[in-house]
Amino acid sequence: MNPGILYAFAAFVLWGLFPIYFKTLHQIPALEMLAHRMAWSLVFVLVVLVVLVVLVVRHHWRWLGPTLRDRRLLGRFVASAVLLSANWGIYIWSVNAGHIVEASLGYFINPLINVLFGYAFLRERLRALQWAAVALATAGVVWLTWQNGAPPWISLALAVTFGGYGLLRKTAQLGALEGLALETVLLFPVAVVYLTIVGLAEASHFTHASRGLQLLLAASGPITAVPLLLFGAAARRIPLSMLGLIQYVTPTLQLLTGVLIYGEPFGAVRAVGYGAIWVALGVYSLEGVRSLVAARARRAA
Repeated sequence: MNPGILYAFAAFVLWGLFPIYFKTLHQIPALEMLAHRMAWSLVFVLVVLVVLVVLVVRHHWRWLGPTLRDRRLLGRFVASAVLLSANWGIYIWSVNAGHIVEASLGYFINPLINVLFGYAFLRERLRALQWAAVALATAGVVWLTWQNGAPPWISLALAVTFGGYGLLRKTAQLGALEGLALETVLLFPVAVVYLTIVGLAEASHFTHASRGLQLLLAASGPITAVPLLLFGAAARRIPLSMLGLIQYVTPTLQLLTGVLIYGEPFGAVRAVGYGAIWVALGVYSLEGVRSLVAARARRAA
C-alpha cells in the first residue's frame, strides 16, 4: 500500500478528534489560542529537528538558504501559512462558539473542493460521476443556504482555506518536515508579537490559567504539528483527488462528536443538506474505487 494513504488516514483521524481538545480549552479566547498554536508548533518542530537530527546529519539545512532566496517559493509558503492560520482561527472559534456541526460540514465539502482545485490548477481530469458528485454537493449547500437564509459561511471558509492549503502543499518543492518548519517560522513572529501585547496589557489568560490548562495549551504544538506532518507527507505521495476521498474521515468524527457528545442540534433541514453531500461523497467514493480497480487490472494485464 502507498504509505501516503496511511499517513492521510492517521492525519484525518487526529483532526477528527480536535473538537474534544479545543472544548477543553474553552476558557482561552480563540485569538489567544491561535497565537499559542503558532508559537508552540514551531517549538515542537524545532525539538523534532534537534532530537532526530534530521536536517543536521543529512545536511538538509541546505534547503533553507535557496528557499529564502527564491521569492516565488517563499511567497507560496507565505500564502500557505496565511491559509493555515486562517483555517485554525476559524475552526477554534467555531468549536468554542458551539458550531462543531457546521464546522464539520466544511470538511465534508472540502474533499470536493480538492477535486475542483485538482481540475482547475493541476489539470486532473474529472469523469462524469465525479462531476455528478460535485453537482450533488453544490445542491446540498444551496439547500442549506436557502433554508438558513444565508450561506454556511463557517463551512465554506473552512473548506476553501484548507483546500487552498492542500493545493499549495501538493505543489510545494519542500518535504513535509521542511515545509512545516518554514510555515511555523513565518507564523512565529506574528504569534510572539500578539502574545507580548496581550501580556503587557495583563490580559493573558495563559498566565492566570491552572498548571494543567497551561500544559494542555503548550501541547497544542505537537497536537497541531503531528497531523500536519502526516498530511504534508500524504499530499506529496497520493493524488489530490485521492486525498479528498480519504479526508471525509475527519468531518464524520467531528459531526458525531458535536451531536453525540456536545448535544448540538441536527434537525431535518440539516439532514437534507448534509444528505445530499453524503450522497455526493458516496458517488465520488464509488467512482474512485472503480478507477483504482480498473487501473490495477490494466497493470496486471
